[in-house]
Amino acid sequence: MKEFIINTDEIANLISSLPADKWDILAPAKDGKSFDYVLSSDKPIINSEAPPSKISFKEYFFPKSETLFYYKREANEISLTEPKFAEKKLLVLAAKPCDAASLPILSKVFNWDYKDEFFNKRVNNSVIIGLSCAYSDESCFCTSVGLDRNNTKGSDIFLTPFNDKQYVLSVVSDKGDSFVKEFLPNLTEFTGTKETKEFIDNKPFDYKKTKDWIAANFENKIWAETGEVCIGCAQCAFVCPTCHCFDIVDENCDLNCGRRIKNWDACQFGVFTKHASGHNPRNSQEKRYRQRVSHKFDYYYEKFGEVLCTGCGRCTRGCPAGIDIGEIVFSISNQ
Repeated sequence: MKEFIINTDEIANLISSLPADKWDILAPAKDGKSFDYVLSSDKPIINSEAPPSKISFKEYFFPKSETLFYYKREANEISLTEPKFAEKKLLVLAAKPCDAASLPILSKVFNWDYKDEFFNKRVNNSVIIGLSCAYSDESCFCTSVGLDRNNTKGSDIFLTPFNDKQYVLSVVSDKGDSFVKEFLPNLTEFTGTKETKEFIDNKPFDYKKTKDWIAANFENKIWAETGEVCIGCAQCAFVCPTCHCFDIVDENCDLNCGRRIKNWDACQFGVFTKHASGHNPRNSQEKRYRQRVSHKFDYYYEKFGEVLCTGCGRCTRGCPAGIDIGEIVFSISNQ
């Protein structure tokens, strides 16, 4: 792995020098709530000790609402028009490991029986600069799902703080290598030793034990206990970097035209599995929350060999009912 030294001034110069007509730059917002676009004159937030943003960057690769095509009827003919896709590339700066790792996880489902060209184009047109994480609280559990502070999964380039003004820049992928050669050709090679801090998981669990327990405890009382608390608001799904449920609807502009749209959805909503007949196989919050945990730690792993969770803790921090998914899987794993 190639490694270089880069300082804060060189990062600022990179941001101001990228062609604005060809690149958008995304970084954690100053208010800590989300990721936001960075202007060439902005000073981006690159803070290894900051908590994860309240909302992940998922929506920039898998939008909340996305037009698939427009349709128009003239006489007996129906014409379809595909939406214009932005050709600009996206540089994501200072993505924590729990965010960067979400893209290869999501890629499994978006390239399963059907390849989602919208998602794939966005991923292919992006460069992810990951950032070593020096933050942890009682909601974090990245090490229990196979990640850690310095995990480079999903990153093309990775930054590790070296001192107050310098970072070690590690080239992770071929895409990252091409980016460095084109836009950062004068970096000094790093030959020293990086200092890394160990992450201590407050609620360590074995996700393989968790998977086995879930498969054998479909009717366990833990689902009823959690279902009584869950209010079905789905904030957990919307802030999560890996939740990917969506609905497809047709929206008419009048009798002869309209568009087909893909919208975010969530398994915690009461109508998510409701049939046209009126029957609902998940007709209680108990069943719906069981589905959420089972999907993340059993079904997805069974299908794709991945845990559908990066341990970022966003769902727990934002839950208005105080549900702690880390505590649930910790309890399951240690039974």
